Amino acid sequence: MNKEDFFPQFEQLLLPWLGRAMKSFDFHLADELAHAGITLSKHQIILLRILSLKDGIPQNDLAFITDRDKTSLTRLISNMERKGLVKRKTCDSDKRVNNIFITQKGLEEAKMAFPLIIDEIDKIQQKINAKEIKTTIKVLKQIITFTDRKELPLIILK
Repeated sequence: MNKEDFFPQFEQLLLPWLGRAMKSFDFHLADELAHAGITLSKHQIILLRILSLKDGIPQNDLAFITDRDKTSLTRLISNMERKGLVKRKTCDSDKRVNNIFITQKGLEEAKMAFPLIIDEIDKIQQKINAKEIKTTIKVLKQIITFTDRKELPLIILK
């Protein structure tokens, strides 16, 4: 059977390159975090960032914000709870709702991880012309607008 490329223009499309760049950076960042002795995963860091901006978010809202299904988010929160990074608290007005809060340990871990992440981003961006960075950000904002995802939480778009 002959193999055929059903998507020959793939290499000339922007968004697949964005995905590749992010995956490459994710691997790089995981290595740098491990080298610094930080045991947080990318998903844990994202959750800590969200909770550091707005604490006490309902678990269902976090599932939407992080684009994770409820089962995988529950597993992530359970692991983070065991590490003492977050805590669940049942909502007083609706016992079916769990609000998620960042703990002091979670804040401390985040304060160690965030500067390293920013430093790694800066190291890479220093190799890119400032005008190109500005243009890329403009284009990415346009893509967000074109996808018409108005329901994206503002804390993600800051």
